[in-house]
Amino acid sequence: MLRTALLLICSNIFMTTAWYGHLRFRHSSLWLAILASWLIALPEYALQVPANRFGYLSSGLTGYQLKILQEAITLVVFMVFAWFALGETPGWRQGIAFGLVLLAVVVGTSK
Repeated sequence: MLRTALLLICSNIFMTTAWYGHLRFRHSSLWLAILASWLIALPEYALQVPANRFGYLSSGLTGYQLKILQEAITLVVFMVFAWFALGETPGWRQGIAFGLVLLAVVVGTSK
């Protein structure tokens, strides 16, 4: 499962950058933001597909468990990205929401 998690973390770094990185460059045209996002997102698929395959076939995770794990990793990666790249500090509401998602991951991935 460690291999799956590491690949999903790397995958999410690319995808979060593709989805939200353009917000730092407000003066760039929309078409350039779309093109850059697509180019950044391409390696994401090369990491995400093997992550899910390894998790499903080797680690015995179900599709539901993979998706729940993916969403939790997405939130962690986004929080780090928003803090460092966008200069946004999470508030207490985001902290509570994040805690609830982590609780859902524990419930959803336990056997």
